[in-house]
Amino acid sequence: MDDGIARHRLRARLDAAVADLPGHLRTPAMVVDLDAFDANAADLVRRASGTAIRVASKSLRVPALLQRALARPGFHGVLGYTLREALWLHENGIADDIVMGYPTVDRDALGRLVSSPSAASAITLMVDSVDHLEIIDSVRSSKAVAIRIAIDVDAGLRISGQHVGPKRSPLYDTAAVTALGRAIADRPGFTLVGVMTYEGQVAGVPDDVPSQRAKSMIVRRLKSASVEQLKVRRHEINAALRQIAPLEFWNAGGSGSVESSASDPVVTEVAAGSGLLVPGLFDHYQSFTPRPASFFAVPVVRRPSANVVTVAGGGFIASGPTGADRAPIPWAPPGLHLTGLEGAGEVQTPLTGHPASRLKIGELVWFRHAKSGEPFEHTDTVHLLSGSAITDSVPTYRGTGNAF
Repeated sequence: MDDGIARHRLRARLDAAVADLPGHLRTPAMVVDLDAFDANAADLVRRASGTAIRVASKSLRVPALLQRALARPGFHGVLGYTLREALWLHENGIADDIVMGYPTVDRDALGRLVSSPSAASAITLMVDSVDHLEIIDSVRSSKAVAIRIAIDVDAGLRISGQHVGPKRSPLYDTAAVTALGRAIADRPGFTLVGVMTYEGQVAGVPDDVPSQRAKSMIVRRLKSASVEQLKVRRHEINAALRQIAPLEFWNAGGSGSVESSASDPVVTEVAAGSGLLVPGLFDHYQSFTPRPASFFAVPVVRRPSANVVTVAGGGFIASGPTGADRAPIPWAPPGLHLTGLEGAGEVQTPLTGHPASRLKIGELVWFRHAKSGEPFEHTDTVHLLSGSAITDSVPTYRGTGNAF
């Protein structure tokens, strides 16, 4: 189906669904298309080829969506982003296997963890330094409760004296990783259970952008080199660490690298979150076909001229390097564009393009965010669309009273 026709139909479907909601529709109105969500989940399982998928909660931030993903065969466990979030997920029965994707220095939350045998058995902390162990020890008077620990290993590509990839862990060489592994194993009150290698330069970078064919070719070559280099390092580090402790898991990858991460025999699980909702930054990958599942709507409130409309707010800019790809995308009706001078604004966003001449004050414009989890920080409620109807309206993390 032509993309324009599909987006017109999507608009009609979304407009009709929210029009049937009882009471006044609050905007921004955020909707997740469960049909697309489920299709994306099935595709992730296919791409993982039997390797377990751990749901990256920073890309969902909606308890009902986390539970929906975890209920599907092929998904197991949560990759959390703050310890307070992990504790809340455990205490509310949403997840009993949570691996922290990042180190924490939140002493209050650590105090809760070390005093709860139940939470300590369900949550694995991520470290890349003995300093992290020191902070954990600083909040406990007894080491009777063992704390589960995973090591975050830098998964970047080193080529021609340069480092390509996220600036995460200081641990790269096998010797440095092994030294920390021994320090964990030798320290009372800690158990080394896993490893994480997040190859963001593979998982999080588009590699098939129509307007950037030369750049995309270079990106694909860097990805290929990174995958091969990382397989060798994983094998070496895995062999060395298993002389120290019987690892339970090796976490790797993200939505954009499911196939290559899962193909490494060292990797026991892959992380994925954005691939369930497919935000704008995930539109141009060779590895999968995008099915956008998350949208937000804001109303037209002005008509500054015959060919320009202004919508209320909508300026949800994604984190990361500042650029056009971090701006929200006017999606339906198709053909609308942000203006070069104003872009997407906090209180108003002007839009140009041929549909602007036909839009009336009060009509909705549907956007896609550049990232998955971040838009849910701007609302308490997400409406779940199945078929042509809203079947439920559920709280985000913020809607539960917790902005983690």
